[in-house]
Amino acid sequence: MSKPLENLDEVLNSHKLSKEEYSHILEILEGRHPNLVELGIFSAMWSEHCSYKSSKKYLNGFPTKAPWVIQGPGENAGVIDIGGGMAAVFKMESHNHPSFIEPYQGAATGVGGILRDVFTMGARPVANLNALRFGNITNKDKIAKYQRHLVKGVTEGIGGYGNCMGVPTIGGECSFDESYNGNILVNAFSLGLCKADEIFLGIAEGIGNTVMYVGSKTGRDGLGGAVMSSDSFTEESKSLRPTVQVGDPFIEKLLLEACLELFKTKDVVVGIQDMGAAGLTSSAFEMAGKSGAGMIMNLDQVPAREEGMTPYDFMLSESQERMLVCVKKGKEQEVIDIFEKWDLDVAVIGEVTDTGRMELMWHGEKVCDMPIAPVSEEAPVLDRPTARPAYLDEISKKTLDSYEKVDNQVAFEKLIASMEVVDKAWIYEQYDSMVQTNTTKAPGSLDASCIRVKETGKALAMSSDCNPRYCYIDPKKGGALAVVESGRNVAMSGARPLSITDCLNFGNPENPEVMWQFAEACEGIKEACSELNTPVVSGNVSLYNETNGTSVFPTPAIAMVGVNEDQKKVLPSCFQEKENHLILVGDTTGEFGGSLYIKELFGETAGSLADIDYKKELALWKLVIDANEQCLLASAKDLSSGGIAIALAKMAAVSGFGVVAGIRLDDKRNIFDESQSRAILEVSSKENLEAVLAMAKELGLTTDIIGKVTGDIVKINDVEMNLEKLQEVYFGRFKEVVEQDI
Repeated sequence: MSKPLENLDEVLNSHKLSKEEYSHILEILEGRHPNLVELGIFSAMWSEHCSYKSSKKYLNGFPTKAPWVIQGPGENAGVIDIGGGMAAVFKMESHNHPSFIEPYQGAATGVGGILRDVFTMGARPVANLNALRFGNITNKDKIAKYQRHLVKGVTEGIGGYGNCMGVPTIGGECSFDESYNGNILVNAFSLGLCKADEIFLGIAEGIGNTVMYVGSKTGRDGLGGAVMSSDSFTEESKSLRPTVQVGDPFIEKLLLEACLELFKTKDVVVGIQDMGAAGLTSSAFEMAGKSGAGMIMNLDQVPAREEGMTPYDFMLSESQERMLVCVKKGKEQEVIDIFEKWDLDVAVIGEVTDTGRMELMWHGEKVCDMPIAPVSEEAPVLDRPTARPAYLDEISKKTLDSYEKVDNQVAFEKLIASMEVVDKAWIYEQYDSMVQTNTTKAPGSLDASCIRVKETGKALAMSSDCNPRYCYIDPKKGGALAVVESGRNVAMSGARPLSITDCLNFGNPENPEVMWQFAEACEGIKEACSELNTPVVSGNVSLYNETNGTSVFPTPAIAMVGVNEDQKKVLPSCFQEKENHLILVGDTTGEFGGSLYIKELFGETAGSLADIDYKKELALWKLVIDANEQCLLASAKDLSSGGIAIALAKMAAVSGFGVVAGIRLDDKRNIFDESQSRAILEVSSKENLEAVLAMAKELGLTTDIIGKVTGDIVKINDVEMNLEKLQEVYFGRFKEVVEQDI
């Protein structure tokens, strides 16, 4: 019997493996002790990042099926049918831990990884979004200064990689809260297009078929990245910089084109997998695990970037821009020719076997021999303790009347200058949003972003959303409202919401209160997706977003994708013409739980959330989509953070038109309330106005004609601001804050 590794306790600790897990490893290896390579493989495959061991229990039961879903969770990305023989391939991924340690490369490689997830499926990426969360950037202290540094680094990283790839970044969201002071969140979304019958999967099958390595050479960068992302941060975490991957978008662009050319060949590719988290380990085990096959790989044949690399380095490196391809035996030269033409590394490194085992060779010597199925399928599924957080008892009792009254004008001037509200042009102007010339609703134009689908004449709308304040005070309703809000934004552009991808960002799962938040948020997402018929097709979980014992707010980011049948009917979300009528649709009931109003004026996240009326929400979507199809609307904007006052102010600032609106309310502060299932609709004529009101009545929706689009004044009930001053604050404030150290 083999001997255990020296200093076993220390080795297990550095690989984040428990004694119980080690006992299970001994069972899998039939009593034999693993060598360091094998232990490293178990460590990566059973890490939180790769195995979802804390979250898997709660992810089961997500709605994943609908007539338009071609591929649900379990592949590199989800796929939906968008009509006309075309499919949309999309996914969202987190790169939180690397981005906090090294913001430029962390964010850049997050973009690179999600692009590979999409084009691995056979799709050309056509649109990127990102969902970013930072801590306080307005203060003068060290924390805020470092957060401003992170904003700059992350923005440059996303822009640098996406722009070089020639994929437009067409929208996203960016929010700020002190809960992210110790852990920022960087979630990247990408969507690609392909023919609905030309999708490639990450599978290795067919005994004797060849396993090939393509792309960039392997170095030691990103070594242990998956394990690093499965632990909390401490003050020492900045020393983890070597675990952050380094990207090269120019190589990735070549890899993209080479892969798309490879996919056009007939009868060559059996399966293809991106080498993402845990690199060669996860790609090889996942591809073989799906078919129950075995695999033998010669690690000395893997193209190396550095001298003296070991089998451990090759298996656990997270060097970027690499793929593993299963190729039909005898077709290897076709693959070699394509990748050499694109000046990329390509090598035959192994073959598919019938053993069900992973055998790794190093200069003729076997350095690993282990069964594949248990490694990829028997990662522990943990049933961690859950406990309702104690803080909820105190904050749930608070209402608007728990706080002193503030003059509406004072409140408006504070809210409109909030980092949550102001335009983030400083960020999105560093992204190329118009490359590929298909963007029809770009960053800064409010609500969803849109691209045209040239092949079909349709348009795709997409929106990323989550209100972490809602999730903090009520994770279940907050999770559900993230789905609702992303769907509503898509509907406001005239598109029918179809499916979501998610990125579930939470704190330390070893804390029962965090696990409770996670479980509740998952229930909310399941409920909303079922009620709205928008299944989950892909996603990602990021846990351990905690530093020195402080976890981030629960942040289940949701990206919704929808289809507009006519690319010429993409609906704007800002004012279009003077004298147009404005309709408020939906009920204003004085909801201030988790509101921007309480946060900005009183520095608290408190209150409770009302029940969600999904029938009303669907009725609102139907009203906007149907009215837009009949060309009855000039614009539509949903109401969210900051309520009616902030929505109208944003529409005015972006359009360059003023507004005069009078809204009938029970409490004058309700111009800032955040009741759900509401929108502002702009119509151009009396006939259109009457038609929209009649449609709303038929759908059981409340309406109120609140005013008109005007010239250079913004007046909403008892709040007033000159349009020029409003635009100065809205477009200038973020730059002023983020550049204060320069």
